[in-house]
Amino acid sequence: MSCSPILIVDDDPDVRRLLTANLDHQGLEAQCVAGGKEALSVFHADKHSLVLCDVKLQDISGMEVLRHVKQKSPRTPVIMITGFGSVNNAVEAMQVGANDYLLKSFSINALHAALKKSGIGSDPGKTVDRRSSGDINCGDRPIVTNDPKMLQVLKLARNVAASQATILIEGESGTGKELLARYVHQHGQTPGSPYVAVNCAAMPDTLAESELFGHEKGAFTGAVNRKAGKFELARNGTIVLDEVSEMSLALQAKLLRVLQERQIDRVGGDRPVRMQARVIAISNVALKQAVNDKKFRKDLYYRINVVPLQIPAVRERRGDIPLLADHFLHKYSRLSRKDGLRLSKSALALLTGHCWEGNIRELENTIERAVLLCSGQTVGPEDLILDDPDGMETVGRENGLCAGLTVREMEKRLIFKTLMEVDDNRTHAAELLGISIRTLRNKLREYRVEGSA
Repeated sequence: MSCSPILIVDDDPDVRRLLTANLDHQGLEAQCVAGGKEALSVFHADKHSLVLCDVKLQDISGMEVLRHVKQKSPRTPVIMITGFGSVNNAVEAMQVGANDYLLKSFSINALHAALKKSGIGSDPGKTVDRRSSGDINCGDRPIVTNDPKMLQVLKLARNVAASQATILIEGESGTGKELLARYVHQHGQTPGSPYVAVNCAAMPDTLAESELFGHEKGAFTGAVNRKAGKFELARNGTIVLDEVSEMSLALQAKLLRVLQERQIDRVGGDRPVRMQARVIAISNVALKQAVNDKKFRKDLYYRINVVPLQIPAVRERRGDIPLLADHFLHKYSRLSRKDGLRLSKSALALLTGHCWEGNIRELENTIERAVLLCSGQTVGPEDLILDDPDGMETVGRENGLCAGLTVREMEKRLIFKTLMEVDDNRTHAAELLGISIRTLRNKLREYRVEGSA
């Protein structure tokens, strides 16, 4: 892969920001400009491995940029992007020399595929680390995101992965906390070392100490042999304490000593054993609140909260819902031998507006079920079975209402849903919403400010 940056030409700052974040996540450097004239000046001055150019620019057209790029450097691949696509534009762009042509409603996989087709980038749906340029898809479960908050979490995780610092991962159930723990492990100094995950809530109190720290022969009735605990089995790798808030207070005191001394005491043992593993604690409840409720030791909380990683809920990263839905649709259509399935716009709008109290896990289950129910090539609203906030299941209707949802949030969802339905055509969206294009632009500007706050 060339080390030259990718030139992004788009007058929409949101598009530039999202493209830059996605390319950075693939280990690719981006250089952004807002206008066509500036793009030509930059392109003539520097080397670029590829150009991503919007067809509709404010000064000169993207087609003119394409022609100038191909005249100066015929071998530089160019991918044209537009929110106002047509077959004629696509044909013209290809005739001039464009390598690919994407509508602005394209998925992350479509962008990755276009880059790969042009000889740049990694396989679609896989997260790439800039240092190793390898996929870290955690088996068959890649981290699929283009959300700025989530990308920042991954960046912090990569930065601390090489250290032995204890990490606390918090987030709602179903957000992918254990997957993030694997991400940290695979970016550590010894990714080939053991990865041991322990569900603290599933361990009986009578066996928890032995399971974690091991025991000596004869330590208690039934201990016929020495047994290594989970901390020993992890050796110089990673031990993950899932649902750490469910530990008994007595076991919390023992864990505190292990983290302080970096030593473990087997049950019935007379000498400490050195602990080499990195510890990652996971909780789906706020441990700070658990401390206030006297259910979690304050000293242990500060011992494990060295590097806090907070995974946002799906409702806080709605831009990822189409990406996740597309990923799960591809996964389960392949497993069900129904290749070629796609989501209808109305089904996607329904998914985007849903509350997703179960987060990614609920979304995955919904798509898997829809694939099984779908009888044609398109998954429609009638194939989606969604849970209401009160626990009732609904089929094929809008379900974007959540308890405590503000009128402003409903307005925001309606605007984004309408934009999605009309392929981001703001003029058409404003007409459907019954507002002026200026009002729509002001609303979108407000949402961008809120998202960056």
